[in-house]
Parts: sequence; C-alpha cells; structure tokens
Amino acid sequence: MRILVTGSAGHLGEALVRVLGSEGFEVVGLDALDSPHTTVVGTIADRDCARRSVAGVDAIVHAATLHKPHVGSHDRQAFVDTNVTGTLNLLEEAVEAGVGRFVFTSTTSAFGRALTPPPGAPAAWITEDVAAVPRNVYGVTKMAAEDMCDLVHRDHGLPCLILRTSRFFPEGDDRDDVRAAYDDLNLKVNELLYRRVDIEDVVSAHRLALERAPEIGFGRYIVTATTPFTRDDLAELRADAPAVVRRRVPAYEAVYDARGWTMFPSIERVYDNARAREELGWAPRYDFRHALERLEAGEDPRSALAIAIGAKGYHAVSTGPYTVR
Repeated sequence: MRILVTGSAGHLGEALVRVLGSEGFEVVGLDALDSPHTTVVGTIADRDCARRSVAGVDAIVHAATLHKPHVGSHDRQAFVDTNVTGTLNLLEEAVEAGVGRFVFTSTTSAFGRALTPPPGAPAAWITEDVAAVPRNVYGVTKMAAEDMCDLVHRDHGLPCLILRTSRFFPEGDDRDDVRAAYDDLNLKVNELLYRRVDIEDVVSAHRLALERAPEIGFGRYIVTATTPFTRDDLAELRADAPAVVRRRVPAYEAVYDARGWTMFPSIERVYDNARAREELGWAPRYDFRHALERLEAGEDPRSALAIAIGAKGYHAVSTGPYTVR
C-alpha cells in the first residue's frame, strides 16, 4: 500500500512515517518544511501540490494542520487556508484519484467550551456524542474539516475516519502558572488520567483506522489514554480529584510521594476512548497505571517512539514554549 502522510515534519507525521515505513508500506511524506521524513515539500493549501501528492496513493493520513499554538501567530485566514481549504483539496483530489481510504487527525480541542462545566457542576464526561462548542479559530477550522470529511464521504463514498487526539506533544504547558506549579513529567503523568495519550498509542490508532476505514465508512473517535475513572466519579473529581485517584489507583500515592509529586486538586473533564477501543479494536498501552509501573521501576514512562521523536516545537510560532528552537 502506498500511503500519503501530510505533516510529515511534525510530531505525529514523523511518527507515522517512521512506523508505517518500518512495516513495509511505501510512504510519501508531505510538509511545508523539509525534513528527513518529508518526500514532497509543499502546502496542502496549494491545489496543484495536493493533486501531485495524492496521485498514485492508496490511502491518506492527513495530520498536517495549523495548531492551537499558531492562534497567537497566524490570522484566521491562514487557519482557513490550511485546515479547511487544505483538507478540502486533499479530499476532492482523493476522490478524483480513486484513493481507497482517508484518515483525518483532529483534536479534542474541538470540543472547546463543552470541556469546561460551570462552577459547582460535576466534571464533564466527554464522548464523541458531546456537541462541540469551539473556543477559537483552531477548533472552528478543525470542526469544519471534520464536517468536510463527512460531506465527501456521503457524496462520494470515500471512507473517512476522524481521530480526535488528546494531548501528546512533549513541550511544556502553555500556561505559565501551571509550568511553575508542577514538574513537567508530574504534569504529563497526571494528564494521562483524563486528557493525554502517548504518541505510540496515537500511531497505533491511526494504523487501525487505515485498516478499518473501508469497512466502517465514516466515524469519529476520541484517541486518549484509557481513564481509570467512571461517570460515578464526576462530582467528586471536580471537588477532590486526589481522593478519587486514591480510590481508583491506590498505588499512586507511594510513587508520587517518592518523587515529591502532587495530583491536581480538581479535574474538570474526562475523555472516554471506549468507542475507539470497541470499533477500531484499539488497545492503548501507555495509561496512568502503566506510567506508575514504569516510574516505580525507575524507567521513563514514555514510549520509545515518544523519546526518539522528542520535542519539535511548532514552526512559524514566534513566542511561547512551543516555538521551534
């Protein structure tokens, strides 16, 4: 199978090119930046570039995007050009070229304001059925791109699966107060409880989506580490998260105490990955319990793939912790 991976110079794009190539697939990497994993340097906003890149491929994994960190450095038109027009270019050229499957990398950020319940309310339980209320142009354009996938599938039958990934980037949090309050690894292990996923698990979800797309046709899936929480925990999570973690994963306290780490006092939302596990057959490995086991053994809780790729930053971002260095 010949697979086009867009965004091949980015965190996920590089991971996909590495893994798919190692499995024997012929991979074409497309990115606006040159890199060891990029075959074609160009932008998906350019229809001719999209057409040339799609020619002769059997499948597309579309990971290229302007991200949330670009909100402060790019105007809204740039987001529309890349995230909406670029996705439309790929979809229409895929139909024209007879491509057999299309996997689109979206984001849990698209849920936007639905992720923040009002004061005093329980934490939000986030499934694919929660109505998105985007809070910025990033969320708006990712939702528009998702709907474009749905439209092209309905009109032309192109199998399209959408993966809404939670946090997998290795850079520090973009909030100064959070970076000051928590050791970086402490913060990221905390997030595995409800809003983070290791990049190796993200890649395995994309790999399964490629396999299952023709059979499923169209679907949206949350891709995040499996939470130990249930809906019954939501009220207490908002009021006293450490008590819930203590009950669900008792081993956490000893591991955290040994490192001087702290748990978040409150958790306001929990992503549920059940649909991806059930319909894609996805079995993510790098969850909170796995991280505790690795830490207790004196090992890095991240996957080897996450360590190999490391922090890349986000190109053309001029300020903040995500700036390419």
